[in-house]
Amino acid sequence: MNKSFLKHSWKPLTSVVIWGGSFIATKYLLSYLEPLAIILIRQILAVIFLTIIASKQKKSFSVNLHDHTYIFILSLIATFHLWIQLNGLKYTTASNTGWIIGITPVFMTLLGIIFFKEKITIIQLAGIAISFFGLILLISKGDFSSIDFISNKGDFLILASSFTWSVYSLVNKKISVHYSPLMTILFLFLMMSIILLPFTITRHNINSIQNLSFQSWIALIFLGIFCSGLAYVLWAEAMSEMQSSKVGAFLYIEPFVTVFTAWIILKEEITVLTMLSGIVIILGVILVNRK
Repeated sequence: MNKSFLKHSWKPLTSVVIWGGSFIATKYLLSYLEPLAIILIRQILAVIFLTIIASKQKKSFSVNLHDHTYIFILSLIATFHLWIQLNGLKYTTASNTGWIIGITPVFMTLLGIIFFKEKITIIQLAGIAISFFGLILLISKGDFSSIDFISNKGDFLILASSFTWSVYSLVNKKISVHYSPLMTILFLFLMMSIILLPFTITRHNINSIQNLSFQSWIALIFLGIFCSGLAYVLWAEAMSEMQSSKVGAFLYIEPFVTVFTAWIILKEEITVLTMLSGIVIILGVILVNRK
């Protein structure tokens, strides 16, 4: 392990640890706020934080309308993704969410095969099968006959959000914008906030925000400043300093952070079956990511 890797690895590690805690903060907030209100406040806080960072780095705030068309498309997908995810979190645990989100690379591979005629190896095919087996094991809690959309709707909504994130990732990969990563994220979050405003500014949401506790605001600040702000900046820096495959490998840590943080803060139970199911999912994803 070279010194350069050790020097820069704290950045992706910090990012995944922060992201691993995002589901816990969101799960807590869902007792007090509607999903759209959580997303909007999170994005606004992130925009403020990223604007300060961009100003300190003397970034250009000039707007390219052609690039903004792509950012608008990405913002629609990202907003829909978060809305599905937060509604799913209402009905399932943060732990399950962490494991299910981990299956996103499998969807990315499948979409690449369908729409971009990408080739797949036998090892990747086996990884897809293993990942979905682990997913079914997780959702069913070992009883495959118990799976139905009504009782497992939270897990299925999280699975749908995993799919929408894979769509976002592939669209983002195929388009090209001329902004820096920081400015791209800033404009993306600003666009998402504009899209959300008409649907979120209601008397109910305003009253809920006014009555938030100190703990709830800490959770929102964590989501906005740390999850959508700091973690994204550190991740973008890591991607420019390290090989993308090495940076991406840190994502395997995220579900474990979520599970143990949910156990400590939300008192969610850690069962042997849940851990086994999650490890099977991650094993499958590792095989899928092998070229």
